[in-house]
Amino acid sequence: MDGICLELADKVPAEGSRLDEADEHDLIRRAQHGDRAAFEVLVRVYDRDVLRLAIKVVGSPDEAQDLYQEAFLKVYRSIAHFRFDSRFSTWLYRVVMNVCLDHLRRQKSRSEVQAPESEEGQPEFFQTLADEKPGLDPERSAQGKEIRQRIGTALSQLTPRERMVFELKHYQGMKLRAIGELCGTTEETAKNCLFRATQKLRLALVDLA
Repeated sequence: MDGICLELADKVPAEGSRLDEADEHDLIRRAQHGDRAAFEVLVRVYDRDVLRLAIKVVGSPDEAQDLYQEAFLKVYRSIAHFRFDSRFSTWLYRVVMNVCLDHLRRQKSRSEVQAPESEEGQPEFFQTLADEKPGLDPERSAQGKEIRQRIGTALSQLTPRERMVFELKHYQGMKLRAIGELCGTTEETAKNCLFRATQKLRLALVDLA
């Protein structure tokens, strides 16, 4: 299987499924001892999720492909430091996020504003926008394309961390507690960051609401 030895071939899960914890831990320990075949299995398990996350964050498939490769290279170099005190996926996605954040910071150096109080009881942001699913109507199709372009432009105006939190919440469907853990911060900080991002987007897209 293209470099994966027969001993490990049966550990590769079917598409859309995950390794069980024991198999994953076995692969991680092997990779930590330099077993490249074991690491390749881990890459195959998570490669689509990693690429999808990178695309959602940076918006460019070409840039995301480069960041995907950079992220897995960093994972390969640092996997020996993984201590099994968190889920491997959480540790992996944190590496990916840091790579993406560094990339966005290089593109645009902007400091974050002071976080306001948390917003409670507000509807999901995209529920307040006009329908961007155009169906088969050509006019609605054009409007939907314009809305998506406007959203993309508005997202590009956020700070890297604001955009990261917003993408993880609204595109990846993650809970704020998980986002906070992934970002190495608290749920409250992630919530405040999401609040800032949402307020900025509402202001930029006020005519679409």
